[in-house]
Amino acid sequence: MMQDMKLMVKHPNRRSALSQHTLALPERPTTDDDQRNREEEQMRVTSLLTRATALAVSATIALAAGANAQESARPQEHGPNQQYFVHGAPQVQSLEWTIAAGGRIYDNWWEALDRDMPEGTNPAYPASAEQSGPGTYRCKECHGWDYQGADGIYSSGSHYTGIIGVMGVSGQPPESILPILRDENHPYTTDMINDEEMLRVATFLSEGLVDMTPFIDRETRQVIVGSGDLDRGRAIFQTTCAACHGFDGRALDWGQGDEHNFVGTEAAALPDEVFNKISNAHPGVAMLNMRAFSVQDRINVMNYIATLPTGLDDMIVVGDDDDQDQDDG
Repeated sequence: MMQDMKLMVKHPNRRSALSQHTLALPERPTTDDDQRNREEEQMRVTSLLTRATALAVSATIALAAGANAQESARPQEHGPNQQYFVHGAPQVQSLEWTIAAGGRIYDNWWEALDRDMPEGTNPAYPASAEQSGPGTYRCKECHGWDYQGADGIYSSGSHYTGIIGVMGVSGQPPESILPILRDENHPYTTDMINDEEMLRVATFLSEGLVDMTPFIDRETRQVIVGSGDLDRGRAIFQTTCAACHGFDGRALDWGQGDEHNFVGTEAAALPDEVFNKISNAHPGVAMLNMRAFSVQDRINVMNYIATLPTGLDDMIVVGDDDDQDQDDG
């Protein structure tokens, strides 16, 4: 989902540029006034060159940002501060941060923790199931985005495993959940997920699970109309999520070629997954999460996102003079 971007700009050597600049002045005896005028002129030129250099750098950044925005779905490097936000941890960890961090590990632990992707298929993954490869090491692959496992949205289809969900441990102390996460059915070494990180997962399972049946229809996998407050969802989206996704949700596109994939597209097809991203953020990218908001507010945002465009058919280009003239005519 949401990607971040680091732009590397090499600044010009301002000292060497200024040292090459000379002022042609008439040859005559130099007075104190001449000296002051010369110094003022040099200061003025220095100021102009500095401003020009700054403008050039700003233009380079803007053009590079625009080019990358068109690519949109490509992975981007993080700057040091963003890298720490994505993969680091605060010194004093709030419960909300811990739950969201555990939720990202549940989603995709190697992206969340910046670890090597596992090789092969999870040995605990049922041989009768259809998936294979590293994805079988993800918690969500067996237990589902809705946490219901074989009793939820994964009760049929290519992700069916027959494994139960995790709602049964909701409300239990994290310390009592930890041994389950280290048993033979969960072959995660401490090199994959260390004990402190696994405690975040246990905290997420204990205090962060949400029953999605009141707002997502399991049979149709669609957001239930009227299950949230659209106006409240719109207000939150426009003042937070829109910073990256745009007001209509189409600023980020994860599609390929002519196949577009916006947040509205995702909400229409995979609302249970999107609700996880709203609550915990997407692993491995500098995305904000709404874990500090109430569950109802997250449902409100989910309802609003489900109304956003899924394609480009009704895209309006702001500032197109020809279209404006047609409308006015």
